[in-house]
Amino acid sequence: MKYLDYKETRNQGTFNFPIAFYHEMPHSPRYYMPYHWHYHYELIRILSGSFHLTLNGTTRTCEAGDVIFITDGTLHGGNPADTTCVYDCVVFDLGLLFKENHVCSKTIKDIEKHNIVIHTLLSEDTPEIFSVAAKLCDALSGKENGYEFMTQACLFELFSIIIKKHLYEEKQVGENLGSERLTSIKNVLAYISENYDSNISLDNLARIAGMNPKYFCRYFRSMTERTPIDYLNYYRIECACEMLSTKDITIKEVAISCGFNDESYFIKTFHKYKGITPKQFIKTEFVPT
Repeated sequence: MKYLDYKETRNQGTFNFPIAFYHEMPHSPRYYMPYHWHYHYELIRILSGSFHLTLNGTTRTCEAGDVIFITDGTLHGGNPADTTCVYDCVVFDLGLLFKENHVCSKTIKDIEKHNIVIHTLLSEDTPEIFSVAAKLCDALSGKENGYEFMTQACLFELFSIIIKKHLYEEKQVGENLGSERLTSIKNVLAYISENYDSNISLDNLARIAGMNPKYFCRYFRSMTERTPIDYLNYYRIECACEMLSTKDITIKEVAISCGFNDESYFIKTFHKYKGITPKQFIKTEFVPT
């Protein structure tokens, strides 16, 4: 089983209610967001601290009170600036969620076709966005009777503000927003997600990207702010954290499952990225709250 996937394949909610909610705190398995992409839309609400968000190779720092909108297909990832950062993520399938709403169908189709590209930092000039995002997250986290109605009401209110305040740019129908280079990076990330437990070399990854190793290293770093091998190890450690959090498994078994043949090197690498050993992580993760 792959615990993390650059192209996420997790079900976000159910078919009839395709929306998922994640509250991320310092000891959450996905607190550090690996670079990835998906066919869903995502709303991120920064509750406290700062978060370094990377979108298609460009990094910006988001602060408490910011609400970020991630369009489908966008390569994104990020790291909290420190352990004071707490944030919420709402991931949803726009088409399925509003599939029976014919009144707004044209606008929804324009968003899905990227004829309308919603601004990334929604809260920048529109403070009321944060209160709507707060109501949305409260409904999804509390799941009280009728929360499905409140969730959809909040999303309608959110999109009504986006349209009313013109928090978007218009693109010509059929305009291609992608690029061959972005596609090559997605191919590399997909390969890593399927083979991180195996031996992966720089030459392997460069060949998949269709670039020579030197240029590939430079381009990959410009997109992710890490070298390919550094990111591979970072990704493996994130997988290890989720395994340690969710399975009754030994440290040695986790090391092997994440592509480390040497347990000592795994512990050393884990400490490099997390600042603690795997054993300390387990103790911290399962301390009663």
